[in-house]
Amino acid sequence: MTNTNRHKILIFDSGVGGLSVYQQIQKRLPQLDVIYFFDNEAYPYGELSQDVLIDRVELFVTDLVKKEQIDLVVIACNTASTIVLPRLRAQLTIPVVGVVPAIKPASLLANVAVGLIATPATVTRQYTHDLIQHFSQDKKVELLGSTRLVDMAEEKLRGQAIDLQELSEILQPLIGLIDVAVLGCTHFPLIKDEIQTVLGSNVTLVDSGEAIARRVESLLFQNEGIPHTSSLYQPLNKILSSAPPWKEGALNERLSLLGFSPIQTYPLHLDV
Repeated sequence: MTNTNRHKILIFDSGVGGLSVYQQIQKRLPQLDVIYFFDNEAYPYGELSQDVLIDRVELFVTDLVKKEQIDLVVIACNTASTIVLPRLRAQLTIPVVGVVPAIKPASLLANVAVGLIATPATVTRQYTHDLIQHFSQDKKVELLGSTRLVDMAEEKLRGQAIDLQELSEILQPLIGLIDVAVLGCTHFPLIKDEIQTVLGSNVTLVDSGEAIARRVESLLFQNEGIPHTSSLYQPLNKILSSAPPWKEGALNERLSLLGFSPIQTYPLHLDV
């Protein structure tokens, strides 16, 4: 890690869900340069075997860290974070931050029960059940796994409207049973308003984005002061994908508002 106050981080996800994490980091640390990479060639990660997922993430991340001179990596995907972090941390000399469902803070807030809304892979993984066992022993946790919610978030970022009736049908198993819901996939804060509408105002929604931003801040600036950000400062943000984007005009328009240049395809071929 360099000794300058200007740092570059990599945010990695299978899709655009990690942009919810980017927004929290950018809000807290606008002086960072950001490379956002999404592995759309293998989206969604929940349908990959564990070995294939680990190999893809490791190859892309290690290559990007070297070529882009990255200071810190954020794996902004719950599915990947639950299995790939040990391998990445063994390979890299820079910090690697993962995402886990916010079970602990949710259990502290809940008076009735917690609802964990995540992908089917996250809901079934032992890591998730260990979190529940450790941090929510005295609160019931209702589990709901949905791949369709991930697609809905992707569609919204591309300018498509959310069908509230469809969303209500997906979330129906939780309605009336919980008072706190964990958004256990980084895609889900992108449709937070719609989820809130369906679950009702009496349900508190919790995600990991703000906690990740605080962790990034502590790791990057633990030995130096956080610099004042000049109004003239222009972050060098770019977004990369593993496969050529298809008709991404609406997404690029949204990305420009978030400070990114148009999507570029990253030239690395993987045989996994």
